[in-house]
Amino acid sequence: MHGANYRTATGQIFTRKEYIKGKPQIKIAKFQGGKRGVYKYCVQLLINEKIQIRHMAIESTRLAANKTLEKTTGETGYYSRLRIYPHNLLRENKQIATAGADRVSEGMRRSWGKAVSLGARVRQGQCIMEMFVNTEAHLEAAKKALHGSCVKLPGTPTIKVIEWNKPSP
Repeated sequence: MHGANYRTATGQIFTRKEYIKGKPQIKIAKFQGGKRGVYKYCVQLLINEKIQIRHMAIESTRLAANKTLEKTTGETGYYSRLRIYPHNLLRENKQIATAGADRVSEGMRRSWGKAVSLGARVRQGQCIMEMFVNTEAHLEAAKKALHGSCVKLPGTPTIKVIEWNKPSP
C-alpha cells in the first residue's frame, strides 16, 4: 500500500510486538550521526500537523539531511539526531486480484491484517530531527540540508534555529 494510506493517525495504537509472529524490522540504521561536542546552533525540523510517519520516510529524511550536510562540514563538523521512534505497527489486509479470487479469499471478513510496517505518531509542532553546527556557513548548510530532506516527509514541516552554546545531548 501507499504511505498516504497510513498518513492519518486514527484508531488505537498497536505496539505490543511480543505477540506477533513475523513482525517487521525497523529500517532506521542510526538515530545519531556526526560527532558530539559543544555547538553554537541547533537547527530543528518540526512538523506542523498531527500525522503518522512510516519508518521508511524517517530513514530517507535522515539519510538525505546527513549526506547533504556532511559534504559541507565533514564527518566531525556537525551532530544530528532523530527525535522520534516508530513504535506503532501498521497492518494491511492483503487481497488476491486474480481470476477466481472471490472463491479463495474472504474479502473484508475477519480482516485484521498482517503487520507490514512501523510508524511514528507525531503531534503538531513536534521535533522530528535536530542538527547541531558551529559556524554561520554551516548553519546555512544545515538549513539547506533539512529543507531538501523534508520533501521526503508527509505533511508540511518547518525549520527552526536555536542559539545553543552548550554540549549536544
